[in-house]
Order: sequence, then C-alpha cells, then structure tokens
Amino acid sequence: MVLVHGSLDRGASFARVVRRLADLHVVTYDRRGYHHSRAMPVARSLAQHVADLVSLVGKGPAVVVGHSYGGDVALGAAIEAPDAIGAVGAYELPLPWLEWWPRRSASSITGEDPGTYAEGFFRRVVGDAGWDRLTDQARADRRADGPALVAELSDLRGAAPPFDLARLRVPLVLGRGGASVWHHRKAIDALVEAVPGAEVVEIPGSAHGAQLSHPDAFAALVRRVVQRALGAPPGATAGPGQP
Repeated sequence: MVLVHGSLDRGASFARVVRRLADLHVVTYDRRGYHHSRAMPVARSLAQHVADLVSLVGKGPAVVVGHSYGGDVALGAAIEAPDAIGAVGAYELPLPWLEWWPRRSASSITGEDPGTYAEGFFRRVVGDAGWDRLTDQARADRRADGPALVAELSDLRGAAPPFDLARLRVPLVLGRGGASVWHHRKAIDALVEAVPGAEVVEIPGSAHGAQLSHPDAFAALVRRVVQRALGAPPGATAGPGQP
C-alpha cells in the first residue's frame, strides 16, 4: 500500500492514517522536490512523478492511493502499471484541463517567485491562521518546496489531459469531502462518468484535508481500495464506516 501526497505536502501528512492501518504494509514518501526529497531534481511533469511511483512499486503487487495532486500521480501509475497495481484510490484529485475548472494560467504561476507562491498557496488552502501557527523553520521549509510546487501545477494546466482514462484496467475508488469546494466535488462526478465501475467514498463533514481532519474515514477509504484489489465487487457508493 503506497500513499502519495499532494502539492506542497509530504508523506508525513498521512501519519494519523498510517497508525490506523497497522495490519497493512504501508509506504509513504516525499515526492521529488519536497521536504526529504528536496535534494533530487524537481520533476517537470506529472509523467516524471508517475515514473517515480511505478519504480517504487516495482513488480508489486500493490495498491496506491493519492491525495489531491497525489491522486493524479496514483491514477497515472495505475494506468501505466496495471500488472503491478491491483487497484487505485484518489481523494479530490485536480482536473484543471477540464473547461469548467477554475482558471489560472501556467504563466501566472511560473511568473511569481516560487517561495512567495508557495506561501500564498498554503494560505489559500490551509488558511492564514494555519500559516501563522507554523514555526519559522516550517515556513522556510514550505517556501523551499516552492520550485516543486510551481513545476507540477504549471505542467498540469496543459490543454490536454495528462493520461487516458480509457486505458485504466484496475478498479478505481474515489474520495471526496462533504464540505469540500464545488470543483473538487464536481471532479469526482466527472471521473465516475468517465470510468465505468468507479465508486465513491463520501466523507461527511470533511473538506480537502481529510487525511488530517478525518483519519479514520480516510483509512476506511484506503481499506476499500485494498478490498477492490482483492476482488470485492464494485458499488455505487461506499461509506467511511465500512470495514
């Protein structure tokens, strides 16, 4: 079981979830350019992050679950390595190539200082109070992740989808929060329409950071992906309280 973090995040954000999955072999990692992997060259495309995950999984068998941008990475890896990855889960993955997704051009992202952009991104996603609670070192760490953040978000805003959903050959489980913003929720509906047999785990009361705010429910999402890899039948929906 590999958990893949989102933008301006790190593998440690899954710590509460991992504690609830003690019976599973769970792997988390910092994607290149982030935190403990900051010394590695920054990935300039989603395809590079996908290749890293496929390399980490090896011959498998494995299941992968990604949060936010990590969901794009997980889905791309499942498409590329269906013999190694038995099922894939994604929580509120961004789909900025769709025409209704809120617009921000790649040039508007790359034109800003990466550290400044990272701080602004954190404030938008977590809130000003969250930024103010960080230590000086934690703020410096987040700013230092700016080049990786800018590279992946600008790349994802291309005109064409970065993967072909028609090539997906493994079960897909999608997660979203009951309190999440409209475009994150609509993205899940779009994927359900595009991928026959995909199912949805709704986490009541959660917004985008479900792995932090609702770790029990996020762990249940992970377990549902494992069940699908082991041959459980698909369902239209699955609740966070299911085993």
